[in-house]
Amino acid sequence: MNRDFIGYLLGLIIFIIGIPYVMYLASGSPNFAEIGLMRLLILIILAIIGIGLSVWSIVYMKNVGDGNPFDAFNHEVAPRTSSLMTDGPYGICRNPMLLGVFIYHIGVLIALLSLGSLLIFIIEVLIMNIQVKKEEQRLKIDFGKDYEEYVKNSNRFFPKLR
Repeated sequence: MNRDFIGYLLGLIIFIIGIPYVMYLASGSPNFAEIGLMRLLILIILAIIGIGLSVWSIVYMKNVGDGNPFDAFNHEVAPRTSSLMTDGPYGICRNPMLLGVFIYHIGVLIALLSLGSLLIFIIEVLIMNIQVKKEEQRLKIDFGKDYEEYVKNSNRFFPKLR
C-alpha cells in the first residue's frame, strides 16, 4: 500500500473523524435536538473552512513540497517534504493544516458546548504543539537558514498580523 495513502488515511481517521468523535463522547453524546440548529450551522461553516484549509495545505504540500504531512514525533509515516514551503497556505502560518483542523474542532466545541470536549481539545493542542516543536527541529536541520528566516516571519499556528 502506498505510504502517501496511509498518511492521508491516518490523518482522516485521527483528525476528521477520531478526535471529533472523542469530543462528542466526552460531551455526553448529545443528539441533534440538544445541539440546536444554530450551533450545527456554525459547526458546518467552520468544518468547511477548516477542512478546506487543511486540504489546500495537503495538496500544496504534495505538489510544491513534494511530500506528505504525516510525520509523527520524528517517525516518517509518509514521505517528508523535500522543499521548504513558505507561500500559498504556508504564507498564512507555518502549520496551516493544523490551523484548519483547529478551526474545525472549534466548530465541534461550539456545537457541543461541554467541558469534556474542551478538555479533549486542550489535550489535542498540547500534544500537537509538542509534535510541531519536534518537527521544527527536523525542519531546521533539513532547511537551515531558510527555515530560520521563515520562523522569524511567521507564527506556528495562527496568521501573523502585519
